[in-house]
Amino acid sequence: MSPLAGKPAPKEMLVDLTRLEREYYERQPDPGDAGQMVSFGTSGHRGSSLRGTFTEAHILAITQALCDYRRSQGIDGPLYMGKDTHALSRPAERTALEVLAANGVETFLQRDDGVTPTPVISRAILAHNRDGKGLADGIVITPSHNPPEDGGFKYNPPNGGPAETNVTQWVQARANELLRAANSAVKRTLFTSALKAATTHHEDFVMPYVNDLGNVVDMEAIRASGVRIGVDPLGGAAVHYWEPIRDHYGLKLTVVNPKVDPTFSFMPVDHDGKIRMDCSSRCAMANLVRLQRDFDIAFGNDPDADRHGIVTPSHGLMDPNAYLATAIHFLHTRRPAWPLTAAVGKTMVSSSMIDRTVQSIGRRLAEVPVGFKWFADDLHRGTYCFGGEESAGASFLRKDGTVWTTDKDGLILGLLSAEITAQTGLDPAQYFGHLSAMLGRTYYRRIDTKATPQEKRALKEATVDSVMVPELAGSPVVAKLVQAPEHGAPLGGLKVLTASGWFAARPSGTENLVKIYAESFQSEAHLRGIIKDARLVVGRLNSPCS
Repeated sequence: MSPLAGKPAPKEMLVDLTRLEREYYERQPDPGDAGQMVSFGTSGHRGSSLRGTFTEAHILAITQALCDYRRSQGIDGPLYMGKDTHALSRPAERTALEVLAANGVETFLQRDDGVTPTPVISRAILAHNRDGKGLADGIVITPSHNPPEDGGFKYNPPNGGPAETNVTQWVQARANELLRAANSAVKRTLFTSALKAATTHHEDFVMPYVNDLGNVVDMEAIRASGVRIGVDPLGGAAVHYWEPIRDHYGLKLTVVNPKVDPTFSFMPVDHDGKIRMDCSSRCAMANLVRLQRDFDIAFGNDPDADRHGIVTPSHGLMDPNAYLATAIHFLHTRRPAWPLTAAVGKTMVSSSMIDRTVQSIGRRLAEVPVGFKWFADDLHRGTYCFGGEESAGASFLRKDGTVWTTDKDGLILGLLSAEITAQTGLDPAQYFGHLSAMLGRTYYRRIDTKATPQEKRALKEATVDSVMVPELAGSPVVAKLVQAPEHGAPLGGLKVLTASGWFAARPSGTENLVKIYAESFQSEAHLRGIIKDARLVVGRLNSPCS
């Protein structure tokens, strides 16, 4: 824990915006360094111009690769493009538009150079594909909650959700082919020409999304209850949405922090001494947590608003897993039109309290690998009514049982916490307390541990037979998994289970870290024992004697 954790960031920590943009345009990635090539993780390509991993050259190559992919798949409708408030997002949008216009791709942008949350792009894609001509898809330019110096670029195909692995692998391979040829095959026009192109359209994305919210959340119940709501957009793309939502639905809603600053100088420092807009971190959310008793419910979103952090007067910032279980249980009692056959999706590293909750409401549980892309198709078809992951991201169906978004939507998860408070008289933490009393308490934690690229590779390539672990914290191992129960997709790591707890480990896609998730059904001490044994298991995977 950094001594700066939860405190204002000192000026010397703030990123140099001039240098960041200069490096974006001037720095050229080294084709001989695999670390500087295009690499799609669980949700797009991320990097920083300061490290030579997110530059104009990368965006030129990725956008041309996407144009080539669209043609190969017959995707002939418009492309919806949004960006968040990170400093590299605006230049990346300019670069992408130059390529899209040169390739004749009909592109829709938020008017007045505005910013757009990820779920708004997802909803726009689905709305067009339901009613329009030709298949639409989208680009969202965001590194999510990553530090201010980072940039991100992700693709949403016609199902509206994050692109599947086979798509991102194709785009990654084509983009790197273009990069190695110095982008000589990239089609590009001047930015001024791209702005005026007949294929470029500037629209308002805000009000179509706002007007539709009443079809997924009971906004009338929130209004009628008079519940007092506090919102912190953490300087992100949702900042221009909350006041229109308040005014349109007549809510008692206060935006406690309307600031937009690409250095994110207003953010408290995260646990590790970095500025990070992580709405599931108590350190990063310290400003809103201090206001917890000023509102009946409060919540925050990360810069592209696909994640949520719920702050209650009774508890402060809720654990993301606890809120997911609460949301699932509450929605089951309030959405009678949802098909009874629709499953609840969760990632394999999410809390088993979700398993218990789903079992208690009589629905099927669908466990998938990490990444919201695993929920997209089933949310689209309505075969999943809810999809959620442990990192505070989720979406769910409209009240009539049809698809809302197939990407994470932090706005509706925040508004749902107000609906819970309005309908039950309990804040979500109190609701979860009743749920725990009924289903039992669990102890859950995620930790990050440093790892070399070799150690990360060994974990990713682990097999059931390569993991020699007879017991975990004194309990016999009952299962070892490297594939998800749903669809048999690779976990990209390892999960080990006993009758009284489990751990999962997977390598980070962007940093030299291994993420370890652990849960005990017994006690905090038992959880520490599971984590200790998990570290040993992960460490042995790279041992020549293992």
